[in-house]
Amino acid sequence: MHQVDQIYINGQFVTPHGEELFDLFNPANARRIGQVRLADEQDAISAIRAAKQAFPAFSRTPKAERVDALKRMHAAVASVETQLTEAIIEEYGAPVSRAVWMAKHAASVLLDMANVLDDYAFTRRLGIAEVTLQPLGVAGLITPWNSNAGFICGKLAAALAAGCTAVIKPSEMSAIQTAIVTRALHQAGLPPGVFNIVTGRGETVGAVLSTHADIAKVSFTGSTAVGKQILRAGAETLKRITLELGGKSPVLILDDADLQKAIPMALQAGFMNSGQACIAGTRILVPAHRLADVEALMVEEVAKFQAGDPNDPATSIGPMVSLKQWQRVQRYIQVGIEEGAHLLAGGPGLPEGIGAGWFVRPTVFSRVTNQMTIAREEIFGPVLSIITYSDEEEALTIANDTPYGLQAYILSSAPQRAHALAARIDAGRVLINTLAHEPRAPFGGFKQSGIGREYGTFGLEAFLEPKSVLS
Repeated sequence: MHQVDQIYINGQFVTPHGEELFDLFNPANARRIGQVRLADEQDAISAIRAAKQAFPAFSRTPKAERVDALKRMHAAVASVETQLTEAIIEEYGAPVSRAVWMAKHAASVLLDMANVLDDYAFTRRLGIAEVTLQPLGVAGLITPWNSNAGFICGKLAAALAAGCTAVIKPSEMSAIQTAIVTRALHQAGLPPGVFNIVTGRGETVGAVLSTHADIAKVSFTGSTAVGKQILRAGAETLKRITLELGGKSPVLILDDADLQKAIPMALQAGFMNSGQACIAGTRILVPAHRLADVEALMVEEVAKFQAGDPNDPATSIGPMVSLKQWQRVQRYIQVGIEEGAHLLAGGPGLPEGIGAGWFVRPTVFSRVTNQMTIAREEIFGPVLSIITYSDEEEALTIANDTPYGLQAYILSSAPQRAHALAARIDAGRVLINTLAHEPRAPFGGFKQSGIGREYGTFGLEAFLEPKSVLS
């Protein structure tokens, strides 16, 4: 049994003032695997105090010193890759192939930001003004459970690169992963108080970070509903806020697409991270005259996606993170059936041959309208909707007819046509015939998918404030 009973404040591992014990589970078998002692409001305030004390000195460190610190952090996290992979599988249920990528990503984001910082000019001349970008202050970083280590390291990398100090509140459901990452980051030898990690509930630790006067910046990844709460809470002190929120990403399969290539890629986009991804391509838009071919191929290809033991290399879809999340996804599947969508593959209940754990059958609905609940709301599980369109203009209208705008996908054999369409889609990222990630490019959403951007220079500047000196 895992016992996580320490948090990290002012360069030290300390016992939380909070006394609540939170059970940790292996979602692949629904068994309790440990407990974490949660931080409370007093712990959050202690962490903020430590970060505030560390800020004056750290904010004045030379750029080269911070580049070196990020490289040390990268090496430290990379050194625990195997241990972190095992924890991601056990605690989150990610299939082993995904878990390996997630562990590598946690380290790589630190090196990526070191490279961005190395080339970044904090001072530039504009006319008679000298413009300097200076760090905002103490940053509150609130991270979710669906890529725990990657979000901790990515947000922290940007904050530290800018010269900010930080208080991180990771998800309480990811405490084992957090403990591994915290121990690794401690080995990098940063000054006490520069970063602090306090695992607690959103309504306690998260609420303090969202309202405390000494927090200058909040960066949050999670649901749109919670993002709105943070925005309202931060308004009183005019905090600078970055929100990376929900999505209902369209996958536009154009009429010139090779379906033999497009359908497998569309399913990969939709089922990535077991469907627990804000960027998942959950609305698959197809030409009406090709629907029969799409449906036939879809049934054939969905059968290749195996839900089951995350340690099995053949598994591509793991369990939902919690019983609550499993119940949420099951409810949406039932709503899809009740609203008249055609169940093409999957459906309610556990996958065949699985008797325990929070697994969902890889599910695809067809003949969905864009006004159905399953096409409007973020499900956060392996449930996809096929929506037909008559022409390219209607496809564009459907793609943009959503409160979200995080990511979109276009699958086409005509690159020039796809690029022209991409320019008209309201999404922070549009991927054409690829599922690749570019760490130097900004990431974030239009509309209710968020505010601000992460990664690259855009992510760095989210923690900076410009000052002009005219002479």
